[in-house]
Amino acid sequence: MHDLAMQIAVIGVAGIAAQWLAWRFQIPAIVILLAVGLIFGPLTGMMNPRSDFGELYTPLVSTAVAIILFEGGLTLRLREIRETSTAVRRVVMVSGPMVWIMTALAARYVGDMSWPVSLILGALLVVTGPTVIMPLLRHARLKARPASLLRWEAILNDPVGALFAVVSFEAYLVLRGAHDAEHLIVTTLAALVVAVAGGILGGRALTIFFARGHAPEYLKAPILFAVVVGMNALTNLLLEEAGLLTVTIMGITMANSKLASLNELRKFKETITVLLVSGLFIVLTASLQLSVIMSLEWRVVVFLALVLLVIRPIAIFVSTTGAGLEFKERLLVSWIAPRGIVAVAVAGLFGTTLARIGVADADRMVAYTFAVVAATILLHGFSLKPLARILDLRVTNRPGILIVGASRFSIALARRLKAQEVPVVIADANWSHVSEARLAEVDVWFGEILSEEAHHSLDLSRFDHMIAATDNDAYNALVCTDFGAEIGRSEVFQVGSTSSGQQTSGARHAMHFTLGGMPLFKPPRTYNQLRDDIIDGWTFQATRLTPEFGLEQFFETRPEGTTPVLWIQPSQDIVFAAAEGAGEPDVGDVIIAFGPPRAERDQEKIVRGTLTEREARAERARKTAEDVAKQSEGAN
Repeated sequence: MHDLAMQIAVIGVAGIAAQWLAWRFQIPAIVILLAVGLIFGPLTGMMNPRSDFGELYTPLVSTAVAIILFEGGLTLRLREIRETSTAVRRVVMVSGPMVWIMTALAARYVGDMSWPVSLILGALLVVTGPTVIMPLLRHARLKARPASLLRWEAILNDPVGALFAVVSFEAYLVLRGAHDAEHLIVTTLAALVVAVAGGILGGRALTIFFARGHAPEYLKAPILFAVVVGMNALTNLLLEEAGLLTVTIMGITMANSKLASLNELRKFKETITVLLVSGLFIVLTASLQLSVIMSLEWRVVVFLALVLLVIRPIAIFVSTTGAGLEFKERLLVSWIAPRGIVAVAVAGLFGTTLARIGVADADRMVAYTFAVVAATILLHGFSLKPLARILDLRVTNRPGILIVGASRFSIALARRLKAQEVPVVIADANWSHVSEARLAEVDVWFGEILSEEAHHSLDLSRFDHMIAATDNDAYNALVCTDFGAEIGRSEVFQVGSTSSGQQTSGARHAMHFTLGGMPLFKPPRTYNQLRDDIIDGWTFQATRLTPEFGLEQFFETRPEGTTPVLWIQPSQDIVFAAAEGAGEPDVGDVIIAFGPPRAERDQEKIVRGTLTEREARAERARKTAEDVAKQSEGAN
């Protein structure tokens, strides 16, 4: 396939299809992308992007990696590193050089490579790859501390490892007489200064430029994109791949600024990154030669064992001694170190250059790098979640629900969910409302859910669903719109009027269809209606369906007006009744329904025919009035 337009189209479609399949079947996306790249490239010879793209191949790959690292930097907020700052600093500054030296020794004496290739390979395998770590963290739902450490290490180590490789390569050129040592030292120091200072100044300049309104909203993302590409290219003029450090620091600088439009910029960059990661990994894997892969011998197995089981654990345990981490956290981090795009990309770059200047085992460096990348993706991709479960480092083994608004309705729902062992948290900025929820023994978060603090301290990976249940429909819609991007627009629900079900009199009062969440009830029910129902004695009931007691019997034995809100499947997945394509509950599901109460003795009387339905409703109304009167007396 030599038609570049068709090749780009195939890579794009295959990459996104792989991402969707990974989401659908809950497996690491990189595993599927790796398989697709092998099929397109070495196994079938359908494409060879390195030769097909020609001179554009290297700069395109370098630019794509820079954009990916910048987006990774945008996710790093200094407030998140409070508990792991010492560990992160030691992992980058102590563990990184240790891995470099030990891996180089393994490549030299086990892989039987030359010293130049061994040093470059050791530097490349310092990186742990945010393009692999990020999807794995989302999939594994780790607790905050180990997740923060792995994320920071992956993003910071990528440019550091690339710089180690560049320094090794330049040092080899010095030994060959192509450069002098003074030139290398001056160039390296200048590149580091430019990278660090340029990243900080570039990030702050863009923040001020955007904050003062010098660019319209529709141009902010394109300007940001252009600046990232430009900063990467400019720094690379001093030292190859030093631009990766520049854009990473620029991303971190902007992530920790108070820029109102940062969320929109981050969403745009995340979309671009998903496209680039999907396509880039296929391109890099498809560019491998089958002969290179077949050249791997028994030495690579021993090398892999040393890298995974000896070098990484030693470096992590030595560097994190006294860093405030538990043993099980250090054990997890010492095992999880998948390599990704940067290692493969830089290995291809230097492998080609070394081969051109006559280094015999340059191709073996590429093969070894690919072997480590493939092995770590497969081993770490499929072992992270089980290992985290064994070590009790997962946030929860069940999907949770975040409820915004501590009303009597939401507290009653939370108590019923908690009784079914569903993780649930109620968030509210009103202390008296939160106090009521705490008295009901429901987990709470006191504060404004739309604040920056909420995004830091409320780990959203704990929640698969959210319900906005305050008395303000517009606020509910705002909350659902804000959190829908992270939790999923199909998994955020709200009480009252929504974009998909309006209770208003006309289009003038209707919200735009892109705002808000799904209605919690169909047809939508307002906050006041639900409040009145609670006052009238309505309750949440949990009922498990069995072969003998199915959905039809459920409705036959419930008072009129009972509405299923959600059901919990045997797999612990939660399905909301109002969700699109929810279907119906099946045998084994536990239905959480909201409906009028029916006392057991009334149920028995109705069955015997000694009490009419009307009399039962009147009796419930009388008891409710007595309860309200008692509460009023207690308040007075």
